[in-house]
This record gives sequence, C-alpha cells and structure tokens, in this order.
Amino acid sequence: MKGPAFILSHPQLGENIGAAARAMLNFGLTDLRLIRPREAWPNKKAEAMAVGAVSVLEGARVFQSIEEAVADLGLVFATTGRDRLMSKRVATPDEAVPELAAEIAQDRKCGVLFGAERMGLTNEEVVLADAILTVPTNPKFASLNLAQSVAVVAYEWWKGTHDRPEFKVPAKFRRAKPANKEDLIGFFEHIEGELDRTEFLFPPDKRAAMVQNMRNMWQRAGLTYQEVQTLRGMVRALTGGKKRRKKGET
Repeated sequence: MKGPAFILSHPQLGENIGAAARAMLNFGLTDLRLIRPREAWPNKKAEAMAVGAVSVLEGARVFQSIEEAVADLGLVFATTGRDRLMSKRVATPDEAVPELAAEIAQDRKCGVLFGAERMGLTNEEVVLADAILTVPTNPKFASLNLAQSVAVVAYEWWKGTHDRPEFKVPAKFRRAKPANKEDLIGFFEHIEGELDRTEFLFPPDKRAAMVQNMRNMWQRAGLTYQEVQTLRGMVRALTGGKKRRKKGET
C-alpha cells in the first residue's frame, strides 16, 4: 500500500538526508519532503549516501515552511523524545502505524514529521501535529540520529503493513473527511487574527503561549472539514458578519 510522507524539517547534513532516503526505500516509502535544508539542494553528499535510493531524492519536494509541507496532509505525527509539556497524545511507532494505514486505506494523505539534527522540532512545529511519536529508548541515552529515527519508523511501517494489501480500517479509525492542515491553519489564522483585533491575545509576551494552547486544543478535537467551515462561519458571524433577514423583514 502507499505510505505516509516523511517530512524532514531543516535537515542540516546532506549525508543524513541521503541515509534517510535509503532507509525509506528499504521499507517501501518514497514520499520525502524537506523543509529548508541547510545545504544546497540537490546535494551530492546526499546522493552518495543514498546509494540505490537516489530515486527518492529525485522525487523529494522542498518547502519553505512547515505550513506548506503539511498543507495537503490530514493525520500528522511529530517525532520527539522530549517532554513538550503539551496536552497532546503520545504514541510509539507500532501504535501509530495502524492509524496511518487507516488514513491511507481511506485515500487520505498523512505524514510523520522529523526535526533537525541539532535541536529537533520546535514547539510551533509540534503544535501542528495531531500526536507525538516517541521511539522507546534507553532513558539514560535517548537521542537518536535523524536517519536512525527515520529507519525505526519506516521499519515499523513495513512490519505493520507488509503483505496486507487489503488493510481493513478498524471502526475506531473511520470518520468523516478530516480537515487537512491547510484547512486547519487557515482557521487558526482566521480566529487568531480576530482575537488580535479585539486584544484578547494580550499581553504580547504571552501571545505565543496562548496561541500554542489554542492550537493544541483545536488539534485534539480532530475536526472534520465541515466542522472547520462551520467554525469559520461562526467567527465571521460573531465579528460583524451580515445578519440573516427574517421572513417579512425589509
């Protein structure tokens, strides 16, 4: 079956991108997305490290922001081993695979987000994910190299889906068309713009934390496309939209 997109945010070394591409193809994955790689792209070091997986690199898409990279995706897991102090669901790779497979079985795009080698994902990036993906490791030495992390998740994908071309979607994963990230980000920006206008997001030094909390709240709701459209209509109505005329009114 088709697989999830693997998104590498601000990767620093071409060698790690190449090693990640090789690991992806080992386990049947080809949708590689890069967010502002530090080194020039295309990259010779990446091609040398990829060996026989250069086709994955050739098909890789480069984006300037995480919003662009995940715009067409619904379900997204953010890989991190650090406690983000966020109210966000946490899953291991083997727990995440059935959810990802269920989305793909319903013709929905999904993905896994990986952070840069030095710092990992920012909180702002993690907020855009539906859940956190954590690889169980030695608590005394938990840090994984970027390509290693990609390899572990890709392996779990292969193990959980190989030889299962007719994946049956569990009832708990069946739902109406979910909002993709482009829909959600548009809603976030809409309501946050109105809250800025009414000075709700005040004082300025607390705005980032307030926005983060709100976005996590909306992500946990698992909103469908129609629900997002309804919420946007509600915001418009509450912020000066035209009132409907009652019968008989002129």
